[in-house]
Amino acid sequence: MTAIQQKGQKVIALNGDEAVAYAVKQCDVDVVAAYPITPQTIIVEKFSEYVHDGEVDTEFICTESEHSALTCCLTAAAVGARTFTATASAGLALMHEILYVTSGCRAPVVMAVANRALSAPINIHCDHSDSMVERDSGWIQVYAENNQEVYDSIIQAFRIAEHAEVLLPILVGLDGFFLSHTLENVCVLPDEVVRNFVSQRQFPLVKNHEGKLVPFKLDPENPITIGPLDLQDYYFEHKRQQEEAMQRAPEIIKKIHEEYAEISGRRYGNGLVETYRLEDAELATICLGSTAGTVKTVVDELRAKGVRAGLLRIRAFRPLPVQDIIEALRNVKAIAVMDRSCSFGGYGGPVFHEIRHALYDSNPHTHTVNYIYGLGGRDMSQHMILKIYQDLEMIIKTGRTEHLVQFVGLRE
Repeated sequence: MTAIQQKGQKVIALNGDEAVAYAVKQCDVDVVAAYPITPQTIIVEKFSEYVHDGEVDTEFICTESEHSALTCCLTAAAVGARTFTATASAGLALMHEILYVTSGCRAPVVMAVANRALSAPINIHCDHSDSMVERDSGWIQVYAENNQEVYDSIIQAFRIAEHAEVLLPILVGLDGFFLSHTLENVCVLPDEVVRNFVSQRQFPLVKNHEGKLVPFKLDPENPITIGPLDLQDYYFEHKRQQEEAMQRAPEIIKKIHEEYAEISGRRYGNGLVETYRLEDAELATICLGSTAGTVKTVVDELRAKGVRAGLLRIRAFRPLPVQDIIEALRNVKAIAVMDRSCSFGGYGGPVFHEIRHALYDSNPHTHTVNYIYGLGGRDMSQHMILKIYQDLEMIIKTGRTEHLVQFVGLRE
């Protein structure tokens, strides 16, 4: 009997969207509000079947737009409900205003984003431009490599978002079509195990206008105000509180990740970053999402030839795990940061900006270059990844960086 079987788990063939829906089904969610958009639609379609079949006791709200969907989740969370939504691309862009409102109100909404390119031109396939736009919106961001991690991350997300020391919304990204529509074996926990893990939502105590300690939720019996007009007298302090919650989040993410590992047998690095053959690596790539699986194959091939290659996968992009990144790359001589989005006019992609900044004061100063790839769903082949490692070898050999930012897999 395998360790997975001993834990009472079963294997189900699920695409990434179905893995999200199955996890949400197990998490005792009170309200799901959503509007369909490719490649996310399967998530809420599947969950609506669970509602119809009586498998969940959830209020399912079909709204007229993504803006309204997140507004429903925000208001439901404010009165104490556990809430979930899902979207992608232009849908996430339409939510933009309410993402800031949700984090500012400290509403622990969980959202799955099936990452998809933004128009124009119209494109329904994967890149990370949609969620990278929201990196400063006050949402925790987690990116999954495969459908198993999608399932596991959604379950962990409710615990993280609702933790009294965090109380921030969380976005779980899964690569559109590469994961959302690809069938994989997923080990799922028994319903009661997940229910016990997420437990019931708990509320910190705050002082109301009468000086009474009351639960932090809207309740006519214990009135408080959430999201009021907040001018120059207090707005700055409330923004600082959001940043302090972000600073507390890494340790809580790691703790909940470890607790989940105890019941599932699965770990993804330390919950913030995953290292792959980095212990003695001289060359390293950094990426988010499903590309990591392909990179690992290339790393293995290079290792078999004696090349000291490795990979750092960023699992939690917000909050950025700066110290974990520095520690993981301490012995690496050349680094290629792979961005599946472009910061137009910004001299490199958004992940590159963050990583290079984090490493700026590291000693010794490491050669760090940027490769923008896969926009609009373009494949990133093993051959192209191998070429990146070859470029890193040349940088170490010559001590020079010819091109700081490059596009890979592009017709010039």
